[in-house]
Amino acid sequence: MDVPERYEQLIAYLGSQLPAPVEQHPLDDGALQFTGGDPPEVVALLTDTSVVVSAFSGEWESAFKFTAKPRRMGILKWRRLPENALLAALSALIKGAREARLASFQTCQYCGQKTAPEWLHDTGVCQACSDRHSGAIH
Repeated sequence: MDVPERYEQLIAYLGSQLPAPVEQHPLDDGALQFTGGDPPEVVALLTDTSVVVSAFSGEWESAFKFTAKPRRMGILKWRRLPENALLAALSALIKGAREARLASFQTCQYCGQKTAPEWLHDTGVCQACSDRHSGAIH
């Protein structure tokens, strides 16, 4: 299989295997960044030689500025691996990243919703319930 065909296959594979919805963004260096899930769960960065799979993470730098800081789970040099081994390893990394991300969610003590850590006001209280129950002002 030649490289452009395999690269296109990886684009399709990431689009179908990441949690929905999947967003795809070209970066200035020519890489493609995929973000899967709502809220985001898995980030994959596809370059001309590798695929980096990360669990989504980030932090609020101010009340209005959130910066994504994905936590790397693994990197695959896709040109070096046979197709079946590549897809199996990629699938395992995506599954691991998703499980790691979902494990960071907490259940809100008021509404019972599983909430991403960046949307928690305090431990165990989502932002919406914090606004309703504690009179927090932002």
